[in-house]
Amino acid sequence: MPRTRRIGGALVRGQGDDGGLGTPGPHLDAADLGAELGGRATLVQFSSAFCAPCRATRRILGEVARMVPGVAHVEIDAEARLELVRALGVHKTPTVLVLDGGGRVVRRAVGQPRKADVIAALGEAV
Repeated sequence: MPRTRRIGGALVRGQGDDGGLGTPGPHLDAADLGAELGGRATLVQFSSAFCAPCRATRRILGEVARMVPGVAHVEIDAEARLELVRALGVHKTPTVLVLDGGGRVVRRAVGQPRKADVIAALGEAV
């Protein structure tokens, strides 16, 4: 049964926190992220200050967002947004969520992604 809960000012709907491939993931909006969503997709990165893979992930996601029209990259400081981190079940940084144009989580990955994998994941979102 789908659950609904509040994150910040918005409702997050979904069957679980995994944003899983087989179940609808939660929906996030600009108020949740503190930034506008991309028209086609959004790459959401949870980072922490002393995380070396987070810096490389920032570079990779930024490159992909610049390459693909309508895709935005939003980086969130996990330590500053603990309520959102807990609600989404983020346990490690970097964690990357791929949102479709409506803000639904369609993919989730932990660790530094490869550029090719990010581009492939966007195929599910657009």
